[in-house]
Amino acid sequence: MNFFSNISFAHPMLLWLLVVIPILIASYVLRNNWGEIQISSLANFLLTARSFKEYLKHFMFAMKLIAIGLLIVVVARPQSKTSWKNIITEGIDIVLAMDISGSMLAKDFKPNRIEAAKEVATEFIDARTNDRIGLVVFSGESFTQCPLTTDHAIIKNLMGDIKTGMIADGTAIGMGLATAVSRIKDSKAKSKVIILLTDGINNMGAVAPQTAAEIAKAFGVRLYTIGVGSMGKALAPVAMYPNGQYVYDYVPVEIDEKMLGNIADMTGGKYFRATGNDKLTSIYKEIDRMEKTIVEERKHTRRTEEFFPYALAAGILLLLDFALNNTILRSLP
Repeated sequence: MNFFSNISFAHPMLLWLLVVIPILIASYVLRNNWGEIQISSLANFLLTARSFKEYLKHFMFAMKLIAIGLLIVVVARPQSKTSWKNIITEGIDIVLAMDISGSMLAKDFKPNRIEAAKEVATEFIDARTNDRIGLVVFSGESFTQCPLTTDHAIIKNLMGDIKTGMIADGTAIGMGLATAVSRIKDSKAKSKVIILLTDGINNMGAVAPQTAAEIAKAFGVRLYTIGVGSMGKALAPVAMYPNGQYVYDYVPVEIDEKMLGNIADMTGGKYFRATGNDKLTSIYKEIDRMEKTIVEERKHTRRTEEFFPYALAAGILLLLDFALNNTILRSLP
């Protein structure tokens, strides 16, 4: 059934020629005067065509009809079709720029800001299967933790290695953004995105956030900024004991939301404020919806000519008819 459902005809209108077959049958019946014979039963009919020659004549006529039918099918050009889909993906290049300053250990997120940010970013990476993703970290300085890659296992492993104290403390937002721009500016992707996450105010670095945003805009990079921190005060590290343990106290949460909003708007992006784990998760989901990977399906159909078996069968039948006419039928009385 699958074979016949997969067959189509290049010239299906020619199949109307098959109506000639019942016409030929009617003509054959009339030519043999069957219409004048009163047939009361199958037995009476067999009596009128009992001889071997008569049987052979009818058989050869049936062969000719089949051959004609097959030849009509041949000229209608039967074709089998094979269909398949090509799925083309146009991924987006995304650099995550993450603040790893000491204040990211504040406990207004569970277990703290930096671990919550890493967990949600990892879930975001898992959702972006077709995208290249890179990772930049910053505090008083900035560096590339992972260049743009489609190997998400590597970037997730490197994400897990992030911790505060890796570089000099501080909040160099401009430097973090500038490093992210340098990593993505030469990308050939149709969409280039930076997601910058911080919990403070720019207080270090040779590059101002506005300057870095202007460079991002010049290279067609869209910037999403996320300010993390609860409203009011949060339990955050304020000092460190000689044994390396932090001293915690409640300190005011200070985020330069105006600046973060301005640099995002400058590039056509958006600023978000995350006040807890759930809110941070919803922000990444919103960015995921806003930055959709282009997925295009192209359907292809390949057609293969299937007339040969029909032509071969018709040729065999006609050859058999010719052979019988010039051998057995000629020798019979």
